[in-house]
Amino acid sequence: MAYVKWIFFLTFWLFVGGFLHYTLPQNDVVRIVNTYEERKELGDWTRMFWSTPDTQSAGLSNRDVQFIQAVRPNGRAIVYRNEDTGWSWPPYFKFDTANLYTEANDAISTKDKPEWVRIMHYGWRSELLSSFPNAVSISPATGPDDKPVNWISIIILVLLAAIFWAILVRLRRFKRNRLDPLFDNVEDGFYAAGDAIDDRTRGVRRWFRRKP
Repeated sequence: MAYVKWIFFLTFWLFVGGFLHYTLPQNDVVRIVNTYEERKELGDWTRMFWSTPDTQSAGLSNRDVQFIQAVRPNGRAIVYRNEDTGWSWPPYFKFDTANLYTEANDAISTKDKPEWVRIMHYGWRSELLSSFPNAVSISPATGPDDKPVNWISIIILVLLAAIFWAILVRLRRFKRNRLDPLFDNVEDGFYAAGDAIDDRTRGVRRWFRRKP
């Protein structure tokens, strides 16, 4: 049972950690090299890695998606998708896909004359799952090392930890003040009932042991 318990908790926290890592914003310093638009099939289970379509494309299994191609300071390529989140999850309330696409095109630069930018995004890049992080905003960077502290994610994580701790403290207090006395009373009742039964059976045993 101990192994089952640890496996359950490990699976739960891995799920929570993966969910937060996918949803919380991250910042990348990159050099944009190209933008393009491609029609993507969204009919299989990987649909979960794409934004909810708007009312015009709702129910369709494919739609046109904008992409931003970039290169990290270490030379590795990264591709972002550019989709509105609207009022759906995650709550970035992004409605400026067209403006962001224009900003990305305006920031295109070459290796000889690089123009570094910070792209805030959420999501994962997986070639196996064909998933792309969704770019939320683009801002100028002073250089390839100009990566700011991710205060938004830090504040959210601190708030979540405080909420979790407050709930845990209240549950422990409720257990100590309400449940533990109740369990103690039930246990005392069982012991009392057991003693009463033992007294009765002791008398019965003495009666059977009497000599005729």
